[in-house]
Amino acid sequence: QVQLVESGGGLVQAGGSLRLSCAASGRTLNIYSMGWFRQAPGKEREFVATIGWSGGDIYYADSVKGRFTISRDNAKNTVYLQMNSLRPEDTAVYSCAASRLRVGGTGQNRYDYWGQGTQVIVSS
Repeated sequence: QVQLVESGGGLVQAGGSLRLSCAASGRTLNIYSMGWFRQAPGKEREFVATIGWSGGDIYYADSVKGRFTISRDNAKNTVYLQMNSLRPEDTAVYSCAASRLRVGGTGQNRYDYWGQGTQVIVSS
């Protein structure tokens, strides 16, 4: 069993940056691939980024490619999402997820554990 807790969300102006963290407890993260997803008001949850258990196999949604960076520190049991050049359309609740698969991928059903999420609001 893995418990995931996100932090780092908040209110930021367009063009600004935030770094989200996802801290795991219960089991070490190095056996899981990890993903970030987001859900905007009135919309379905969507894939943002994923990283394999060893730090490779990194993929991004087209909408965030070149602006967001996913990384992980298995010694700290933490996964990060660095978000730069934020836009109002990035406003959403961001959740991290853990997958027992070597590559979690973009599908939500490939992930086994989910955090509660952290709110990101980007003002124009």
